[in-house]
Amino acid sequence: MSFGDILVAKGLASPDDIVRALDHQKANGGRIGESLVALGVVTQEQVTQVIGEVPPAPRSVEDTGIDPVFLLQLMLKGMFLERMEVPSQLAEALKLSAGIINKLLQDAKDRKLVETLGAAVGGGGAIPEMRHALTKAGREWTQEAIENSQYFGPAPVSLEAWQDRILRQRVTNETISRQRLEQAFEGLVMPERFLMRLGPAINSGNPMLIYGPAGNGKTTVAEIIGKIFENVIYVPYCVEIGGEVMKVFDPTIHRSIEGSSGVDTTTGVRVGPLDRRWVPCYRPLVITGGELTLDMLDLKFNPIAKFYEAPLHVKALNGTFLIDDFGRQMAKPEQILNRWIVPLNSKVDYLSLHSGKSVKIPFDEIVIFSTNMHPNDLMDPAFQRRISYKLETLEPPEDLYKKVFKMMAAKQGLELPESIYQQVIDSIRTVEAPLAYFQPKFIVEQVLASCKFEGIKPQFTPQNTEDALSNLFIQSTKSKHMGVMRSD
Repeated sequence: MSFGDILVAKGLASPDDIVRALDHQKANGGRIGESLVALGVVTQEQVTQVIGEVPPAPRSVEDTGIDPVFLLQLMLKGMFLERMEVPSQLAEALKLSAGIINKLLQDAKDRKLVETLGAAVGGGGAIPEMRHALTKAGREWTQEAIENSQYFGPAPVSLEAWQDRILRQRVTNETISRQRLEQAFEGLVMPERFLMRLGPAINSGNPMLIYGPAGNGKTTVAEIIGKIFENVIYVPYCVEIGGEVMKVFDPTIHRSIEGSSGVDTTTGVRVGPLDRRWVPCYRPLVITGGELTLDMLDLKFNPIAKFYEAPLHVKALNGTFLIDDFGRQMAKPEQILNRWIVPLNSKVDYLSLHSGKSVKIPFDEIVIFSTNMHPNDLMDPAFQRRISYKLETLEPPEDLYKKVFKMMAAKQGLELPESIYQQVIDSIRTVEAPLAYFQPKFIVEQVLASCKFEGIKPQFTPQNTEDALSNLFIQSTKSKHMGVMRSD
């Protein structure tokens, strides 16, 4: 975990700043933070704040917050399953310091579970390490541990440490200004009033409902909300709960900031001993749609490997959880809403292990319900009261619609003649279909595809525009022109 990567991810420094600081550090010594302060890139207060946010590395087995026997079993699994022999391999796999690994190895030797084989052959001037192997008793002891759980990987953090970390990095710790909101939505045409209502909703950290006709940017708005935050949060690889392991970090969801500075910071740039069991990440955005079922909101137990996978909304903690196309899930809307009553109301959730044990966790995330159905058809007034912000995306007025159309055409190098624009408007009005923000992009893509097929320069023509409109709407056989149509 590099201090330079953290500063770049938080927007406090640029990759060029890190390069300059490295040169300054080589010439003057000290830590990278001191060099950045000396160069005027950041203030000492900013450096102190960033350091204070980072989980400090445990200096002893006791500091990990995990049962020493659990850690011993985990280490021996690496020796048994992955044929690891030297402390550096085990330290990297478990994300623990060499000192802690050596303490665990000594404990294993005292228990007659591990024996020393001799020095490993090093290269490139590396300091030789002692090789270790399991004894017969060690193999038997480890096989018994594997029968209870096959998990091997980074050592877990304690439940208490995880709970505390969730509260320390709340979404509401970060304030989204009007300027940042406008920058995030730059290039997206939308009513000013909608943006002004959206800002307070984001800063509240409370659930919101975005509803309105299909094709007017509900999903796009929700995705921008999820990516607007700049704070770096720390996500554990896994958490230990009553002797069980729950995996939390998911590389398909959590965007690690490692390498964000684009600078080789393997030497001289570290801020100090950091707990590598935590992954520095951007705030997560989890999107689920029609595939969402109730069991996806519960802990997943692997009966073969015998450890847990955190549910989707847990992986979204300290970030954004979007339920897209709400009302079209396999589970009924009221079932999903009933599952969320307690988390949305009390900001806590409960996870149940297969043993029957239940644990409480802070529920800190922005939950967004996005739907093209009317809210009254999805939830009763009692639940509507639990959703603090309700934002409707309306049919765009024609002036905004025309602006979007021209922008979409210009992005593809097309000029939108007034006659073509009027052709589109007349066709839509003829069939009494509503205007929608997605339509211009759809028509432009159709026109480009038609021109490519014909082998001509990209351009609007009455015929390829008519063809695009035919694909935009369902055509009725009763109509002489476009018939009775429905926007998809």
